[in-house]
Amino acid sequence: MAPPRNVVKIAVQMRDAIPQLIQLDQAKPLAAVLKEVCDAWSLTHSERYALQFADGHRRYITENNRTEIKNGSILCLSTAPDLEAEQLLGGLQSGSREGRREALRHLVLLASDTTFAREVISRDGLQSLGTIVEDGDDLGEVLALSLRAFLELMEHGVVSWETLSISFVKKVVCYVNMNLMDASVQPLALGLLESVTLSSPALGQLVKSEVPLDRLLVHLQVMNQQLQTKAMALLTALLQGSSPAERKHMLDYLWQRNLRQFIYKNIIHSAAPMGDEMAHHLYVLQALTLGLLEPRMRMPLDPYSQEQREQLQVLRQAAFEPEGESQGAGLSADRRRSLCAREFRKLGFSNSNPAQDLQRVPPGLLALDNMLYFSRHAPSAYSRFVLENSSREDKHECPFAQSSIQLTVLLCELLHVGEPCSETAQDFSPMFFGQDQSFHELFCVGIQLLNKTWKEMRATQEDFDKVMQVVREQLTRTLALKPTSLELFRTKVNALTYGEVLRLRQTERLHQEGTLAPPILELREKLKPELLGLIRQQRLLRLCEGTLFRKISSRRRQDKLWFCCLSPNHKVLQYGDVEEGAGQPTPEGLPEQLPVADIRALLTGKDCPHVREKGSGKQNKDLYELAFSISYDRGEEEVYLNFIAPSKREFHLWTDGLSALLGSPMSSEQTRLDLEQLLTMETKLRLLELENVPIPEQPPPVPPPPTNFNFCYDCSIAEP
Repeated sequence: MAPPRNVVKIAVQMRDAIPQLIQLDQAKPLAAVLKEVCDAWSLTHSERYALQFADGHRRYITENNRTEIKNGSILCLSTAPDLEAEQLLGGLQSGSREGRREALRHLVLLASDTTFAREVISRDGLQSLGTIVEDGDDLGEVLALSLRAFLELMEHGVVSWETLSISFVKKVVCYVNMNLMDASVQPLALGLLESVTLSSPALGQLVKSEVPLDRLLVHLQVMNQQLQTKAMALLTALLQGSSPAERKHMLDYLWQRNLRQFIYKNIIHSAAPMGDEMAHHLYVLQALTLGLLEPRMRMPLDPYSQEQREQLQVLRQAAFEPEGESQGAGLSADRRRSLCAREFRKLGFSNSNPAQDLQRVPPGLLALDNMLYFSRHAPSAYSRFVLENSSREDKHECPFAQSSIQLTVLLCELLHVGEPCSETAQDFSPMFFGQDQSFHELFCVGIQLLNKTWKEMRATQEDFDKVMQVVREQLTRTLALKPTSLELFRTKVNALTYGEVLRLRQTERLHQEGTLAPPILELREKLKPELLGLIRQQRLLRLCEGTLFRKISSRRRQDKLWFCCLSPNHKVLQYGDVEEGAGQPTPEGLPEQLPVADIRALLTGKDCPHVREKGSGKQNKDLYELAFSISYDRGEEEVYLNFIAPSKREFHLWTDGLSALLGSPMSSEQTRLDLEQLLTMETKLRLLELENVPIPEQPPPVPPPPTNFNFCYDCSIAEP
């Protein structure tokens, strides 16, 4: 009989004792379970004991977490958490250094357990650990164990970080600022200061004033991955706790001290693999740096600002200055204003007053900053872009200003400019740390990509949104590859042409539908012969219905018609002339017959004799794709029956049907399309019952046969 659902079979062990195998009733109070376990080992005072998980962090079993005990769990009997906490805290007061060290080691092992942590904190354990840290009598293992235990206890959130004393924080800062310090102490001290900075604004200001940025840079340059990670964690915490102005000042100073180059060379390209924590802090540093662009992104252009008006004029002059000087010399103010307005429209603004385009936020002034950066750092590319598109008259011009505004919005979205930092994200771009002014440089690559894609799509103003969707996909796909440099990004994104984007979309759609999975491809191959037979049958039926063809003379297209069809038994082609306006003739009324057995070959296009005779004149080129001929034997002479199909579809149907009659494969484009459509429909019908069921890439393995077949029952043997 199976045990009740609330009963689990477990093992309980204790040092120097034979383990017990018991059935634990989850409905029974934990105190009663403990008493039964202690009684089995003849232990008195069961309240002095507790159960722990034997593996992992040896967490204490309580009424709250006892549901985690499953069948087969192994528990161990240990000292109750209140008595354990009292004994360990007593060990911290021991005058023996070795006794204190052992107590701290045990405390660190148990500090991650919430039940034990509450008992330690309730007995002023944090104050005891704080005293050891502040005294600093032992700067080695004892101090490291004290800091680790302090951090573990604080992580439970029972006590607020804001309750820490200023003297304690300053002492931890001293450990960070010391030159000669145990390698195990400084990472813990940095981690503690990070938590203080993130949790308490007041103490965070104290840490920022006491820990110089240069000191953090020294820790970052030490070839100790743990120390680097904790130093980066404190740095990002200080940046997050600063005002925008302070953050900008701090980042400017860090970039001047070549922090970006160091991160790029010694952390991102380090021989050792990067940890998840460092990746997160680099993401935060990237997000905070890009966040400096937010004020410009949120600020619209002020039409009354002299500085901003001058920037717009600089942008115009960089593209049209030679032309403007030659045309504007000696002109009146009104004429010069009119000339400037026309040039702003050529620059790609939607109207003659560019301030109206830049009123939109985002991107605000950030779009103007990008355009100015492009014109100054890539002047030849800028002039080529503007002049090439402003001089086009075929409605395919790409407006530079509008494109720049939309591209800036797109880059802000893709790089999450102005968005709060995620607490867990690790999605930083290595390229960001490999290039100064990375956002503006990325814009320079993106605006040239947009112009290239515009040409590939042969876009007009009506296609602007479509082009931006393609550019978004190009940038998103390339950024997802995490290129390590701007040049690599430029190479990869330019290789992702419009045609390649369409191909990738098609492939992904097929993958999403499951049509490219190996089992589906195998199913499609098995269905092909049946479906090709269906297409062959349809083609022959179409030939049996017959088609009206026009006769072609050597001089011009004639109005005379002739009709051809296949006999119902598929053995004879019947044909004959038909009067204009007459109805479709019956097969019996057609005077001419051509046995299928006499057909020698099917010719198409330029191989047809009636097309070769007419030459390659321009008026005959449209006939090449519609012409086909049948060569057959008449006595010992080879003659031809020549056709000009009324449409491309009829051409495919007749050439497929004739190929099927001759036993040749049907190779027309129409057959390919029909087969693909039928395969898709048939596959979906076959897989209807497997909707939302994942199809494995490989079939499940077939188990090997048994070593003998003695289990088989022989029906021929009669039972007694």
